[in-house]
Amino acid sequence: MTESPNSPWRTSSYSNAGGNCVQIAHLTENTVAIRDSKAPGSGTLRFTPTQLTAWLESIKRG
Repeated sequence: MTESPNSPWRTSSYSNAGGNCVQIAHLTENTVAIRDSKAPGSGTLRFTPTQLTAWLESIKRG
């Protein structure tokens, strides 16, 4: 799927060439979404910026 230049979706700089990519979009001032770039139509995770920070910190802690 090719995104338009105006698409809010950006691929993570941590994604690798093997196709393990996530994309993030700032949909509104209070909504950040994450999706799998290989299956963009399969759904998104949506967070407030505070929730996203907490979620990412919990992932880092394992």
